[in-house]
Amino acid sequence: MPAPDRPQLCLLTPPAFALEVFPDRLARVLDGVPVACLRLALASRDEEVLVRAADACREVAHGRDVPVVIEAHVALAARLGLDGVHLGDGARGVRKARAALGREAIVGAFCGASRHDGITAAEAGADYVAFGPVGPSALGQGAQAAHELFAWWSEMIEVPVVAEGALTAAVVAEVAAVADFLAFGEEIWRDEDALAALRRLAAPLLAA
Repeated sequence: MPAPDRPQLCLLTPPAFALEVFPDRLARVLDGVPVACLRLALASRDEEVLVRAADACREVAHGRDVPVVIEAHVALAARLGLDGVHLGDGARGVRKARAALGREAIVGAFCGASRHDGITAAEAGADYVAFGPVGPSALGQGAQAAHELFAWWSEMIEVPVVAEGALTAAVVAEVAAVADFLAFGEEIWRDEDALAALRRLAAPLLAA
């Protein structure tokens, strides 16, 4: 897949949200800016909660021709008519997910800041590899995916690369030249007007 002139936008849902409110917020964002993919990034391990949230988000996204992937839950991806799965443990589950979901499904892998894990995931058949956090963050082990990692990847590897985590306007401007996709989550949802927040952060990518 050839890299676009500028990165495309992806959305991550909040880890928890109210079904009475979030679908309308999501619809407003999807109607306001072009979005390449929606990722269900829910923290819950309650199957009923996940199913209800996935059904609501799928209806909104698919109604706008936006594919939906779910984090981790391969069996739910197939059962709920989603477009694929996003794996948070690098390459470990890529082959198994591909076998379960088929060739047409989207299988992505988050690889932290590890070039080795990214290469392994790509070789295992991942459709994309995500690195992050791109901005400074105290979450996880605190390792930051450096600009040099994206620059090397975009030059050497054909598998698309996603930049995510702690994105600010300054970080977006820096990484835009070396990433295929930028994934925004809590950076926008914590704002009451998520669409306005996304437009501020992604302003260089949305300019005509």
